[in-house]
Amino acid sequence: MASRALRRGLVLGGGGMLGAAWTTGALNVLTQAVSWDPREAEMLVGTSAGAVLAALIGAGASPADLYEHQLTGRISRGPLAGLEFDYATAAGGVHPERPRLRLGSGHLLARTARHPRSVPPTAVMAAALPPGRGSLGGVGELVRSLPDDGAGWSPHKALRVVALDFATGRRVTFGGARAPRTTLAEAVTASCAIPGWFAPVVIEGRRYVDGGMWSATNVDVAAKRGFQEIGEPPLDELYVLAPMAVHGFDGPPRSVLERAIRRYRRAVTRRMLAEVQRVRADGTRVVVFCPTAEDIHAIGFNMMDAGRRPHVLDTAIRTTGAQVAAQRAAA
Repeated sequence: MASRALRRGLVLGGGGMLGAAWTTGALNVLTQAVSWDPREAEMLVGTSAGAVLAALIGAGASPADLYEHQLTGRISRGPLAGLEFDYATAAGGVHPERPRLRLGSGHLLARTARHPRSVPPTAVMAAALPPGRGSLGGVGELVRSLPDDGAGWSPHKALRVVALDFATGRRVTFGGARAPRTTLAEAVTASCAIPGWFAPVVIEGRRYVDGGMWSATNVDVAAKRGFQEIGEPPLDELYVLAPMAVHGFDGPPRSVLERAIRRYRRAVTRRMLAEVQRVRADGTRVVVFCPTAEDIHAIGFNMMDAGRRPHVLDTAIRTTGAQVAAQRAAA
């Protein structure tokens, strides 16, 4: 009797321009190591920058295509041949515009005052930040140019894009059965709308912001209950690429800013690992890759500094290769 093909899924976490570069490098190494094409994933989950990459994969981009796209801004072969994207200008540059002088979401702050711990601390922080003025028009144009299913969504059977409802603080998984119907371009720009940097994205009269304000990874979207919605069994394996988590640091922090960034990355990592445990409880094997100390040095402090992408990309290929080798040695 022929063995059943493994049901594999892929989670791509948020992390700005440089998170996307790191993810692209790591994805190329991972998929070559396991001889797997992520376009065949049973489920693709994307948050923020990871949502952009997931949309590209869902439309037919291979890891090699994404690598070329990072280096040149275009894809020269395959189903997305001719696709162009200017990383330097698509998200408005390295620094945000001056935000508006008011609270981002008074409704969410009031709700969390009545129901403490009902949302993650990052969602509360997002609500307190002033609304951003930046535009994600370039990202929206990129996603709108992709092949779709005829209704404005991805041709991939199970692409999930995570955003945060800015009034309730609840996670919304666009593409899922319970989420509002919208286009992929609107869902991806909502998932990328960093509070204080970009303006919230309005979908069916509700404002949405970056899904990373709930979780930088949202690994548990790929848990068994997500497949129960579509009448399929849970995954055998799930690969997680988490550019805002961390594998480790090198030496003590050298500034107050670096100390704060390390604290945030540790919090992201703890939340991610808790989500991983929920998925493993379904019997799914979960394999996680995240930046090492060398990657963190390459990325620096500003995840939107597009000029550092080639260096981050090359570093990710080298460090992920070392992680793969270490995992094989430990197996």
